Amino acid sequence: MKNSKNFPFNNARHLTKAEVSAGKKAIEQKTGKKRAVRGRPHKSVLEKFVPISIRLHPKIIHWAKAQAKKRGVGYQSIINSFLLTKISLP
Repeated sequence: MKNSKNFPFNNARHLTKAEVSAGKKAIEQKTGKKRAVRGRPHKSVLEKFVPISIRLHPKIIHWAKAQAKKRGVGYQSIINSFLLTKISLP
C-alpha cells in the first residue's frame, strides 16, 4: 500500500517475541552480520550516578538554573560539575 492511511491497523496482528527473535536470527544468517546492539551503553559502577534527595537554598537553585540555561544543559549537571571541581578524587 502506498498510503498507510488506508491500512487497517486495528485489525493488524502483533508479532510475538518468538517471531521477532526468529526474524532477527534469520536476518543475521542471511546477511552474515551480527545485529548492532541498540540503546545506551552500560556504565561502570564508578560512572553511575547515585539518586539522592538534598535541600538547597533557593539562590543556589536559581544560580544553577541560570547557568544551565546559558550552557544548554541540565541544572543538576551544573551543580554536579561545580562540586566535582571543589573536591580532589583519588
